[in-house]
Amino acid sequence: MITAHILLIDDHAMFRTGLSLILGSGLPEAQIIEAGSLDTAIHNTLDNVDVVLLDINLPGLNGMDGIALLKRKWPRAPILILSSQDDAATVSMALVRGAAGFISKAATAEKIIESTRLALRGGFPVPSAATSRSSQRSLTPRQCEVLDLLNQGLSNKLIARQLSLSDNTVRRHVQDILEFFSVQSRAEAVFEARRRGLVGRSER
Repeated sequence: MITAHILLIDDHAMFRTGLSLILGSGLPEAQIIEAGSLDTAIHNTLDNVDVVLLDINLPGLNGMDGIALLKRKWPRAPILILSSQDDAATVSMALVRGAAGFISKAATAEKIIESTRLALRGGFPVPSAATSRSSQRSLTPRQCEVLDLLNQGLSNKLIARQLSLSDNTVRRHVQDILEFFSVQSRAEAVFEARRRGLVGRSER
């Protein structure tokens, strides 16, 4: 008897099919719905989704930027980010954007099943190693907001106005972001953030 619906969004068909089989075997009570892009997922007519497993690097709108859209469509469904990049910045950005948890693609089948089951029960699965690294060196929620606005091409002055911060505070946040990515310029920071899938390409 089907008692849960899991939406799996990943553009790699082979990985998606394999993970679907793993989840179906470990969670026989769940129906696995597959989608190769956010657009396909958003236009799915399924009303009830209990958990979303979301890849970051997707064609078109990326996973990080799609979290808000998915939460609007299925507000009660926790979103778990799936990624091969489990560095502190990626994990913290996912959680700041509204993800309920994070699963490394390098995790064992048992761990993926366990994390998904935890989310179905209302838990928040985050890799302990990533949590440890995140506490040592990560972007703060405010720095994630600044990074989003840098990606949109806003100047420090406009960022300060939008976030109701002083120019000096914004400059400090920008400098911390540059140091975090080990780069020298705002453009390099945005490039690195896009490369990691932390932000999407701006429409500006």
